[in-house]
Amino acid sequence: MQLEKIISISGKPGLFKLVSQLKNGFIVEDITTKKKASISNSSQVSLLDNIAMFTFDKEVPLFEVFENIAKKYDYKPTINHKSSSDELRAFMAESLPNYDLERVYESDIKKLAQWYNLLQKAGYITPESFVKPEAPAEETVEEAKVVEEKAEKKPAAKKAPAKKAAEKTEEANEEKAPAKKPAAKKATKKEDKE
Repeated sequence: MQLEKIISISGKPGLFKLVSQLKNGFIVEDITTKKKASISNSSQVSLLDNIAMFTFDKEVPLFEVFENIAKKYDYKPTINHKSSSDELRAFMAESLPNYDLERVYESDIKKLAQWYNLLQKAGYITPESFVKPEAPAEETVEEAKVVEEKAEKKPAAKKAPAKKAAEKTEEANEEKAPAKKPAAKKATKKEDKE
């Protein structure tokens, strides 16, 4: 699912897509209105890709929960986030059957329903959006192994050429630097006097 750049901003309703980064913040685009805005680095931002829901045995990524909802509701809008508490709990039980009743609050379920409906309205919830990339074919894996074996068989690069290059640069620097002949002349004058 191509939603790794979708974020929620604390204090702002809706969901946003990260467009670009600035020195002191980000440019975001509202996923439903397509209006762009800038936010500062101090804004509290949550990437939907990093959010998970608690079950009794593990944490399930939010996008897996979205996929369950999408399949259940045939990729159409789901219940309203302002539905009654019983309706929200029933919706959650259908979407994630073994969710942790004590750790998943009603406010979390409301956000889940609201975010799903926003993403669905904006065109992000489609059968294609949940298709996982295919594993590489066996031939490409074998080709990669052959390339790795060839790389291992190649002799290590000799360090001598690098050393010679360093010596050449030292020689060039010596040629450019003025010789220390005045000091040598003084020493010869002392020897002449003795």
